[in-house]
Amino acid sequence: MLQGIALSVLASVTFGVLYFYSQLLTGINAEQTFGWRMISTLPFLTLFMWLIGDLHYIKQIYEKIKQRPVFLLYLLLSSLLVSIQLWLFMWGPMNGRGLQVSLGYFLLPLVLVLVGSLFYKEKLSKFQQAAVALAILGVAHEIWQQGTIAWETLLVAFGYAAYFFLRRKLKTDHLGGFWWDIVLSLPVAFYYVSYLGTVPNGWSILNLLLVVTGLGVFSAIGLGSYILASRFLPMVLFGLLSYLEPILLALASLMIGETINPEDWWTYIPIWVAVLLLVVEGALHLWRQQRNTRMLKRNVAQYEKRQEEN
Repeated sequence: MLQGIALSVLASVTFGVLYFYSQLLTGINAEQTFGWRMISTLPFLTLFMWLIGDLHYIKQIYEKIKQRPVFLLYLLLSSLLVSIQLWLFMWGPMNGRGLQVSLGYFLLPLVLVLVGSLFYKEKLSKFQQAAVALAILGVAHEIWQQGTIAWETLLVAFGYAAYFFLRRKLKTDHLGGFWWDIVLSLPVAFYYVSYLGTVPNGWSILNLLLVVTGLGVFSAIGLGSYILASRFLPMVLFGLLSYLEPILLALASLMIGETINPEDWWTYIPIWVAVLLLVVEGALHLWRQQRNTRMLKRNVAQYEKRQEEN
C-alpha cells in the first residue's frame, strides 16, 4: 500500500510541476505546447506500457476497430474530449487562468458523484448530499457575482466527466485507450507544431528539444504513476489521494502570480469544504473497512484457537 501511496503522490506532484513548467514555455503558445506534448508523450507512454506489460490493450482496441469500423468514430470523440483537457491544462497557467482550471478539478469529483447518481442510479450518502449542496452554493455565488461561471471551470468539470463516462461505455478505461486517444490526436498535433512554427523566436533547436522532452517525460511519469497507483490502492484511498492534485494546482497558480480576489472566496470556500466532506467520508469508510478486517482476523484467530483447544 505504501508503494501505491507514493505513486499517487508522485503523480499529483508531477502534474503540479507541469503547471510550473508552463513558465519555461515563453514564446510557445498553448497550441504549440499541446502539439509538442502529444508528440513527445507517445514514445514515453509506449515505453511505459511495454515495461508494465500493457501493450496488449493497444491490439485489443485495434481488433474492435476491425470488427466494427464505426468504433473508430467513438474513439475520435474520446480523443477530442481528452485533447481539449490536455490543451486547457497548459493553457490555463500560461494565460493567468490556472485558478479557474484548478477549480474545475475541485468540482470534477462532485460532478462524477452526480453522474453516478443520474446514470448509474447510485444513491447519494448524507455526506455526498451536503457536498453537492455546498458546491451548488459556491457555483451560485459565482454566477450571482459574475453573471456566469468561468468557462474553464465548467469545461474541466463537465468535459472530463463526459470523457470518463464515454471511456467506461466503450470499455477503453485503461492505458491502451489513452494511447489511442493520443495517436488519433497526432494529425492536429503535427499541424500545430508545423504550421505555427517548429522553433520559436529566440530559441535554439537544442533548447526546444530539451523542453519538449521534459514535457513528454513529465506527462508520462504523471500518467504512469497515476495508473499504477490505481492498481495498488483500494479505490477509496485512491480517490482521497487524487484530491491532492487540484490543491497543488491551486497552490502552483498562486505561486506563479495569480491571486484570489476577496469576493471570490465565497466561491472557493464552499467548494473546498464540499471536497473536504468527501475526504472525511472516504476516510471514515476506509477506517471502518480496516476495523472490520481487524475484527474478522481476530474472530478467525479466536475460532482457530478454540478448535485447537478442543
